[in-house]
Amino acid sequence: MTVSSEVAGSGKGAGVGEAGVTTSILARMRRDAPWWALPLTVTVVLGGFIVYSIWASTAGNGAAHDAPYLSPLYSPGWLANHIPAFPGLLCILVPIAFRGTCYYYRKAYHRSFLWDPPACAVPELRHRTYRGETSFPFILNNLHRFALYGAIIYMPILGFDAVNAFSLGGHLYLGLGTLIMVVNVLLLAGYTFSCHSFRHLVGGNIDCYSCVRFGRQRYSLWQSVTRLNIFHPTWAWVSLFSVWAVDGYIRMLNAGWFTDPHLLVK
Repeated sequence: MTVSSEVAGSGKGAGVGEAGVTTSILARMRRDAPWWALPLTVTVVLGGFIVYSIWASTAGNGAAHDAPYLSPLYSPGWLANHIPAFPGLLCILVPIAFRGTCYYYRKAYHRSFLWDPPACAVPELRHRTYRGETSFPFILNNLHRFALYGAIIYMPILGFDAVNAFSLGGHLYLGLGTLIMVVNVLLLAGYTFSCHSFRHLVGGNIDCYSCVRFGRQRYSLWQSVTRLNIFHPTWAWVSLFSVWAVDGYIRMLNAGWFTDPHLLVK
C-alpha cells in the first residue's frame, strides 16, 4: 500500500504505472489468446494480400497509374505489360522472392499455412518426417540473400517514382497520394535494410572489427542495422500494408471514386 501511495502521489510515477498497466493488459491478451489466433490472423491478412496481388497483376497497368502516381505493383513501368495474362507479374517477382524467403515470413507461413508447427508447445498437426528446408521447394529459401540484392536495387526505383509524384506538367505537385508514396518508400526501406541478411552483410560476418579495414565504421553501421532488425517483423507488416494502400489508392483515383486532395504550385 505504501508503494501504491507513493506512485499515486508522483506525476512521473503515475505515468510509469499507467504504462505498466497497459503493457500488462497487452501481455495478458497475448497470453490468454488461443494458440490458433495468431496463425489465423496471419493466414487471413497475408493470404488476402496474396490474392489481391494476383488480382492486381492481371488488372492491367492503366488502373495502376494515375498521373503523377504509379503503383509499386507496376514498377518499374518498363517491365509491365510484357505478359498478356499477368501484365504486372514481372514487376512483383523480386518483391515476391524477397518476402517469400524472408526469415520472418518463413516463420509466419510455416506456422499459419503449413502448420509446421502451428505454435510453440503445440503438437505437430501433420504427422510426417520433418525435413525442414532441405528439399524442394523450401530449399530455395537459402537464396534469400540474392533476393535481398534485388530488393536493394528496387529501392532507388521506387524512390524515383516517389520523386516523380512531386511533379505534374512541369509544376510542383503536392498531393495526398504523394505523401502516401513517400511513406511507402520509407517503410519499404525500413523493411529491406532491417533484413537479417543485410545485417550479416554489413558486419555480422566479421569476427574482429579491429582487424579489418574501416572496422569502427562497419561496427557502427552494424549497430544501426541491428536496432532496425529488432523491429523487422513490424517493418514487414507495415510495409505490406503501405504497398496495399498505395496500389488501392491509385486504383480508386483511376476509377473516379474521388479526387486526389492536392496543391499545384505553378
